Amino acid sequence: MTDKPFSEYAERNGEPILEVLRSEFSGCTKVLEIGSGTGQHAVRFAQALAFLEWQSSDLDKNHDGIRTRVSDSGLTNLLPPLSLDVLTAGVPAVSCDGVFSANTAHIMSVEAVQKMFEIVGNVLLASGVFCLYGPFRQNGEFNTPSNAVFHQSLRSRNPEMGIRHLESLDDYAMAHNLERVRLYAMPANNHIAVWHKAAI
Repeated sequence: MTDKPFSEYAERNGEPILEVLRSEFSGCTKVLEIGSGTGQHAVRFAQALAFLEWQSSDLDKNHDGIRTRVSDSGLTNLLPPLSLDVLTAGVPAVSCDGVFSANTAHIMSVEAVQKMFEIVGNVLLASGVFCLYGPFRQNGEFNTPSNAVFHQSLRSRNPEMGIRHLESLDDYAMAHNLERVRLYAMPANNHIAVWHKAAI
């Protein structure tokens, strides 16, 4: 039996994120999660938002743990993970009206973040919703000294990682017919940015 990986951060931030998703995904029927990680969010959100079909995804190396959580949950609206590496993936064979991702943009390269927005723009149906959770910079500034320190620690590990400028994310979004409509302040100096795909 595969051990289930566990993230203390995912355990702590799950409920505050869920409160935002209850509102933002209230009109959705199928959500693609990019980067399901340990699978903790996928199980929590699929269980609480039973009206949604929740499609998990991640790099292949993380699939065993996610599959175990999906299986153990017994949820019929939570699907096993798709193989998804944003840098090499084509458009996944799904169409959805919601996309969610947490704590991914700052550990990806800029190229990968741009590719993620391309994938989101392609899989989202018209008027679909993209919710991205994590730390962001705004107007060139970090919102707290601790996030500035976190950014430097990321860069020291890998110079391609780092806390992204929200304005840059808006530019990537705009290139794929997405417009930011809301920004929620979250615990632990994070935010949820929400983009909508233009209606056709």
